[in-house]
Amino acid sequence: MLNVNGLRAAYGESEVLHGIDLPVAPAEIVVIMGRNGMGKTTLMKTLMGIVPVKAGDILLGDAPIGAMRPHQRVAHGLAYVPQGRMIFSAMTVQENVETGLTVTGRRQVPGDIYELFPVLREMKARRGGNLSGGQQQQLAIARALASDPKVLLLDEPTEGIQPSIIREMARTLRRIRDERGLSILISEQVLSFALDVADRVMVIENGQIVHDAPRAGLDEARVARFLSV
Repeated sequence: MLNVNGLRAAYGESEVLHGIDLPVAPAEIVVIMGRNGMGKTTLMKTLMGIVPVKAGDILLGDAPIGAMRPHQRVAHGLAYVPQGRMIFSAMTVQENVETGLTVTGRRQVPGDIYELFPVLREMKARRGGNLSGGQQQQLAIARALASDPKVLLLDEPTEGIQPSIIREMARTLRRIRDERGLSILISEQVLSFALDVADRVMVIENGQIVHDAPRAGLDEARVARFLSV
């Protein structure tokens, strides 16, 4: 569903991603792990078109999207929940979710989104800035789902979230994958969350993939070493 080959990206003359290969199968949840500064967020921003591709290919299904602008990638089925959530704090919950409808031509939010996040249904009229961190994260995911994506990108979704909410988020993401057949790519540092949610775990180190294993065969101690060095 998402196939990345030889992806390179740079800030000016400083190359940050050095030939990333990243296949994500239909209805697969892949977690990219790594310490701060290893390239996780740059990878997400490059996939989304915020950082330009220096070399390599990005395919969404059969469509090459590497030269597309971010809004064109959204229209083709890519959705992005950035680090820090970036919800519209002055807008209501309902208005925030409705901004995700822009590329679909719909005017009403599909009911199944509020079934996934019942707390948002109760808070439709509340301003986004008045929600807790966990509720804002749910809102950001709901807004992304409103665009009816094929692939969902989540950058550091557990940042600043309580452990109990993190466990609930893992259950919700698995439910989204199961019910919608969505492919989900997550960048993350919290190993327990990755173990809860992932079908496959990859580790990025200095802009390169250095470890790739299915959840069932994951060497947890080795991954933990990458995260703690």
